Amino acid sequence: MADKIKKLLNHGRETYAVYYGDEFVLKRPLPTFNDAAKGAWLAKQHKTKQFIDDIRAIKNPRYNVPAMKFINDDEYQILEERALGEPLTPQLYNKLSKRQQFEIIDSIASFLVDMNELKPIGDIQRHKISNDLKFTRLDNFIETKMSIWFTPTEVNEMAKIRDDIGTFEYETRQAWSHGDLNSGNVLYDANTSKISFIDFAEADYKFIYRDIFAPLQIELDIYKRVYETYCQLHNKNLYAMPSIKNETLRDIMKHRIMVVWLRRFIKAADDLRVTPASQKSADNNLAKIFFMRRQMQNFINLEKQFSK
Repeated sequence: MADKIKKLLNHGRETYAVYYGDEFVLKRPLPTFNDAAKGAWLAKQHKTKQFIDDIRAIKNPRYNVPAMKFINDDEYQILEERALGEPLTPQLYNKLSKRQQFEIIDSIASFLVDMNELKPIGDIQRHKISNDLKFTRLDNFIETKMSIWFTPTEVNEMAKIRDDIGTFEYETRQAWSHGDLNSGNVLYDANTSKISFIDFAEADYKFIYRDIFAPLQIELDIYKRVYETYCQLHNKNLYAMPSIKNETLRDIMKHRIMVVWLRRFIKAADDLRVTPASQKSADNNLAKIFFMRRQMQNFINLEKQFSK
């Protein structure tokens, strides 16, 4: 067994893990945490275990949620089942058969419906989509720093995007959600054709389209197909969902995609250094600027796509 144990110095922002073969993973808070931070970490694990137990109780065979086997409060330890497979990246997804891709779409939609219907659905309310972003950081960057690295035309284009995302609102509901659906938290085992959802630390009530048009579905370019399958599976007596052809829904889709990309744009902007302290820092600036220009082109292409 010893040769199958792999230590990770960290596993996310708060945890490090030890893998025990293919079956289990033992997690603990980072060793730099003080007692208060360890206590907060432990409280989060107890909440997360309840979320996991609730979704596992549905026993939907279309997907897997690894169990949290136990929590040792005295030692600040948790033991979880280990999800097999690889992160569901576009590279992995595009190598799969059409049948496997169909099963993945069905599994994601089924999981989303089960999560959303696990707890009572909220009433319709207005949601300002800029609240899903670090909007003031975007605004400050465009107004005070962007011109250092980008042309006036590029700054003006981003200002238009900021103004659009800053004023866009839509009617929606709150529903119980995973809250962090990205390729790192969704694993696919091609040997068993099983998809696993992990990391429920962000599970909470969130506006319903957030998980439906999450980074995972956008990166795989399956968000429309997942939405259509979701609409077929959800309990229509609980809440209505508009047709994929509905103009308001198309607007929501476009802006939810923008939110995903803008988060990455803002993160890259935060990493830029006005006066790089080293060649490595200067090279990092160039890489971030190149990435941000690609994102800006994505916004232009997105506008063209949804104007058709």
